[in-house]
Amino acid sequence: MNTGWTFVDWLQYALSFALVIGLLLALLWTLRKMQNGSSMLRKKTQRLQAVETLSIGPRQKIVLIQLDGQDVLVGVTAHQMTALSAWPASAATPTAPSEETLP
Repeated sequence: MNTGWTFVDWLQYALSFALVIGLLLALLWTLRKMQNGSSMLRKKTQRLQAVETLSIGPRQKIVLIQLDGQDVLVGVTAHQMTALSAWPASAATPTAPSEETLP
C-alpha cells in the first residue's frame, strides 16, 4: 500500500493550482476593464465616453468626458459633479519632441 505522493500527483496539484490562479487573474482583469467603462459589449452607437480619469484625492477625480466628439473636463466629488471647462477637440496628446524640432 503506497500512501506517498508520486511525481504525477505533484504535477497534477501544481497544474490545478496554476489554472485556478490564472482564472482568478483573468476575472480580476475583466472586472477592472468593466469598472473603467470599457465594457466588452460596447455599443457602436455609444455617444458618451469617459476618455481619461485622474484621481486627485480619496474621493475626488478629474474626468475627461467625450460626448458627440466634444470633450468636457469634469470635477467629481462625493457630493457633486462640476464642469470645469470645455476641452478643445483639436488638442493633441503631448508627445516626445521629434528630432526636427530639437535645436
